[in-house]
Amino acid sequence: EKEFCMNIIIAVIVFGIIIAVHEFGHFIVAKKCGIKVNEFSIGMGPAIFKRQKGETLYSLRLFPIGGFCAMEGEDGDSSDERAFGNKPIPQRIAVLVAGAFMNLLLGLLLVVLLTSMSERLISTKIATFSDNASSQQSGLKVDDNILKINGMRIFDANDIMYVLTTDTDGIVSMQVERDGKKVNLDNVKFELKPATDSSKQQIVFDFKVYSVKKTPISVIEHSFKSYASYARLIWISLIDLIRGKYGFNDLTGPVGIVSAIGSTISVQVSLIDKIRSLLSLGAFITINVGIFNLLPLPALDGGRIFCRLIEAVIRKKIKPEVEAIIHFAGLALLILLMVAVTFNDVAKLIVK
Repeated sequence: EKEFCMNIIIAVIVFGIIIAVHEFGHFIVAKKCGIKVNEFSIGMGPAIFKRQKGETLYSLRLFPIGGFCAMEGEDGDSSDERAFGNKPIPQRIAVLVAGAFMNLLLGLLLVVLLTSMSERLISTKIATFSDNASSQQSGLKVDDNILKINGMRIFDANDIMYVLTTDTDGIVSMQVERDGKKVNLDNVKFELKPATDSSKQQIVFDFKVYSVKKTPISVIEHSFKSYASYARLIWISLIDLIRGKYGFNDLTGPVGIVSAIGSTISVQVSLIDKIRSLLSLGAFITINVGIFNLLPLPALDGGRIFCRLIEAVIRKKIKPEVEAIIHFAGLALLILLMVAVTFNDVAKLIVK
């Protein structure tokens, strides 16, 4: 029970930081564009703290599941020349993009921090093979640098892990860099074996890759590659969800994330490993929030950006009351989905 409460506190802190960063993006760009901000709030529901500073009311609300930056004239007509709706379209789009941009930037900073804390950096270049390795017999060689697997660009070792563990038949196509040239290999067989140390919960391939010496340059390079890997994995997951590869039971809400945080932290032994796991999960969540918010769906920043682009094309302002109804309907559907997913998360915990 004590551990569960601690997980909730950690999850609230993680959510709070991600939400605060997102809303701060909207807030700071709105201020820079001269837009009047009536209220800046972290959380939803009843306010537990309020403070008026200048023209803006700052508040902290009870439920850490959202937040908002309430701008003058954002969802209605306003005669104030500083109202959101009275600003040029590029400025309004900049304000809307800023939230997701800050989440993506936070994700990059967390990945850089995580990489800096790593004991060693892992390359995509093959160092050794196990005895009678199927991959070696299929054409792979020592010092081959893996560029693609099944047509997917390989940014880092996590990409190798993802592609090979999700492959169904143990046979893949590869493109490698060998002696400065690109070499295509078809029908490469590989083996996955459980780790001998079950506490590490790893999967062992029939080959190993080199580690890379940590330098400021290698840390930055590795961080950007890891970041690209995170972002692509999230995008692939969204596409797979749309295609129907994942069902409703595969979706996870706040309760599921609390459980995931608890599971991630509990399997780690040392404090530094717990911190690394939390940073990794935090990076994944904030990048996810950034990408998801840019989707052109009602109630999301992407939906509002889409409306601004329509205005730019038709050279006519969409009626605020019409747009407000569209976004309200989208918000209602998102809330219903969140409630349903939360009940599903709770049901999973009960079954466990």
